[in-house]
Amino acid sequence: MASETAPTTGPTDTDAQTRRPRVAVVGASGYAGGETLRLLSGHPGVEVATVTAHSSAGKRLSEVAPHIDLGHDPVLQETSVETLSGHDVVVLALPHGESGRIAAALREEYPDVLVLDLAADHRLESAEDWAEYYRSEHSGTWTYGMPELPLADGTRQRELLRTAREIAVPGCNATAVSLALAPLVRKGLIDHQVLNAVLPVGYSGAGRSAKQHLLFSEASGTAAPYAVGGSHRHVPEVLQNLRRASGLTREDGLRLTFTPVLVPISRGILAVCTAPVTDGTTTEDLLAALNEDYGDEHFVTVLPEGVFPATGEVTGANTIRIGAAVDRHSGQATVISAIDNLVKGTAGAALQSMNLALGLPETVGLTRTALAP
Repeated sequence: MASETAPTTGPTDTDAQTRRPRVAVVGASGYAGGETLRLLSGHPGVEVATVTAHSSAGKRLSEVAPHIDLGHDPVLQETSVETLSGHDVVVLALPHGESGRIAAALREEYPDVLVLDLAADHRLESAEDWAEYYRSEHSGTWTYGMPELPLADGTRQRELLRTAREIAVPGCNATAVSLALAPLVRKGLIDHQVLNAVLPVGYSGAGRSAKQHLLFSEASGTAAPYAVGGSHRHVPEVLQNLRRASGLTREDGLRLTFTPVLVPISRGILAVCTAPVTDGTTTEDLLAALNEDYGDEHFVTVLPEGVFPATGEVTGANTIRIGAAVDRHSGQATVISAIDNLVKGTAGAALQSMNLALGLPETVGLTRTALAP
């Protein structure tokens, strides 16, 4: 049985050769941290050694997340650099701002530990974009944890993750939109200056904190848009991904209208993306471009012509399902993707990236099979 507290000294080289990497999850009582623990509980290549929290510190994991079985019932520790010592991997599931502060202190003391940040603090390359959307000091840029993202030079983001020690896990909405549109922007099949995405999203994406608009009586039976008019913080992240995939620059006028809508489901994102097609682009062209980039991807499914995804098809799975069509009457492309916001949108992406950085098979501990009903 693993210890409930972290050791005070770091692992030795001999230890590293004879044991599984030790993982600490910070913010384990939240939805993102809890989902990361759920996936790690079935991962054969690592050991969950320590879990930490803030307001739930001192409680046992079973009190805040009874659905998670690690084989033991650890006490949630206070989050500190000292608590996180002696680990090979640290997953930060904290609000933005807090993760940047902890990451900086942790990196100063333990430069070799693999750190995965589930918050936004290290996703953006531009300090100006960060200041505009988050209105705080930029914490720097880490390797982006979206292995399947095609890059303009013909490689994939996963190649950069193999040697990473600092990984910024993508935003869930950004994952759904970026992977849906990147191949089409790359190929010039759609007008990159007139991109639009409307995203029905589940309430777990808003976090676990008690707020009036998240109460069941407020959320049940209604759909509620938020961050309308270009204010959503995933907008610069999507644009950054599309520039990296296509080679376009800021001067090329890449533009995105992005509107998330809370709907009364616990999990899931259905990203409905539209854009005018370039001359002569057909449904077959869209699907060919998607299959060219994703045909060999284990966790990406491009659906046949006339078939479109639903969120229930990806619940609990580390998959993204994508369908596409061209409306020949309006000249618009519609690309629809579905993900589980807590798995492919957060914790699954973290494990996938962690596997690459640790030299493990990329798919270990993750499934393509969803839960139904």
